[in-house]
Amino acid sequence: MKSTARRQSYGVRGAPYDHPSRTTTLERARSAPYFFLLPATLLFALFFALPIGYAVWLSFRKVKVSGLGLGSGARREVWAGLENYTDALSDSELLHGALRVLGYGCIVVPVMLGLALLFALMLDSEKVRLAPVTRLAIFLPYAIPGVVAALLWGFLYLPDVSPFYYVLDRLGMPQPDLLDGGPLYLALSNIAVWGGTGFNMIVIYTSLQAIPAEVYEAAKLDGATPTQIALRIKIPMVAPSLVLTFFFSIIATLQVYNEPTTLKPLTNSVSTTWSPLMKVYRDAFGEGDIHGAAAQAVIIAFATLLLSFGFLRAVNRRQKQEAAR
Repeated sequence: MKSTARRQSYGVRGAPYDHPSRTTTLERARSAPYFFLLPATLLFALFFALPIGYAVWLSFRKVKVSGLGLGSGARREVWAGLENYTDALSDSELLHGALRVLGYGCIVVPVMLGLALLFALMLDSEKVRLAPVTRLAIFLPYAIPGVVAALLWGFLYLPDVSPFYYVLDRLGMPQPDLLDGGPLYLALSNIAVWGGTGFNMIVIYTSLQAIPAEVYEAAKLDGATPTQIALRIKIPMVAPSLVLTFFFSIIATLQVYNEPTTLKPLTNSVSTTWSPLMKVYRDAFGEGDIHGAAAQAVIIAFATLLLSFGFLRAVNRRQKQEAAR
């Protein structure tokens, strides 16, 4: 009887130590992910969601001037409705800037993605040598800030300081003006292609490295040449990466700002409204029309989302149709 009583009393005293509170542990485990997400959520809200909401709010406002605009209360902010949007959509400068960016994108996107795919296929070849060095050399321009790259290429475009023009002059060859007229599009596109090809190449090359080696071995046993393997196996299997890089390229093209702004002091062919974002900056900080600039920025953002998601939806629809076959 004594031993039984001792075992029972020991069990009662030991219960708090042998069976800890599971409720507290589960509550902590469930709340832990939210604590990890809290810093990113705060940064997203403060530096992304809040500025977007403020820009949308400004786009529906305007400044009303009474009399000569002097004295207290002469300038006050009032509700404008859709007036800023109608003015932006009817602005010829914004439309011409969008057309210039469209022509710029028709050059940049195909050339940049074509070179990225070519370099990725070359680096994935079995016969390539010094692949790490070559991969780093192609990627390195992406690590250079866009403003610095535009300055470097801008001085290379100037006839007085460019070594290329010196060589052409010594050879008696014509010296084209790359900062005027049609060649200006090529000059701006060259900066973007030079800086963005490396990033897209790394994305495509990573997808190529993920393809199982057994696929290549089976193709070789069937007598496929390296060119046939690249065209019929590698490119179709990295199609999702090509879609991703094309998606990023569209967004970057619509937001072009650094290259024309940096080259503007070097030529008179680049106006303050050459691209839509340059016009937004001029209206907001040059002319003080922050409400009209906010409406233009919202329109540019909406157009970017519309084109991007429209492209993704078209790609997904095509993939479903091919899968159904």
